[in-house]
Amino acid sequence: MLDRIINEVKGAIVAAVKGADDIITALRTAVKNQTTRVLKNAGAIGIAAEDAIAGVAEGAVKGASDIVVSSTEAVKNTVHAAIEGASETGVDILTAVRNVVRGAVSGAAEVGGDIAVTSVAAVEGAVEAAGKVGVDASKAVSSAVIGVIHGADNIGSEAGSTARKALLNAASLPRDVVEKAIKGSAEK
Repeated sequence: MLDRIINEVKGAIVAAVKGADDIITALRTAVKNQTTRVLKNAGAIGIAAEDAIAGVAEGAVKGASDIVVSSTEAVKNTVHAAIEGASETGVDILTAVRNVVRGAVSGAAEVGGDIAVTSVAAVEGAVEAAGKVGVDASKAVSSAVIGVIHGADNIGSEAGSTARKALLNAASLPRDVVEKAIKGSAEK
């Protein structure tokens, strides 16, 4: 079922973005619409909301990476739009952040995205969206870092190590929050 969601979202993103005058706006609109659609139907199709939203992000990044300028832009904008979409469905936003980021990292890795750059972009996208949906930025960073770590660790230990280093060295992210989240992800 998850593969079906990933492939459907990928197709929808490609269709929505290809030929659009403003690719980023088209991407964000399509991701937001796909997120709300899938989350509203998750129970009916027998999939947990956490997995459904990760699947949306993974499919969106896969679809957008060939069309958008870079996989980094695809990840950042996908994460942002998916969190906005999730906020309209009543799911727990911090759980959504964690799973959107996890799916985005997985999707980027599958299309050859740089894990270090992707990891930072995913957290930055989550922070931007958090401000728009009224979630505390520190909590969003923490949830996003945990999602990145879980996504990267699922790819392999080298990817997990690369993600951790990139997040710790990112000037755009609060190091203390990142360190605490990384430590917390190891305890779970």
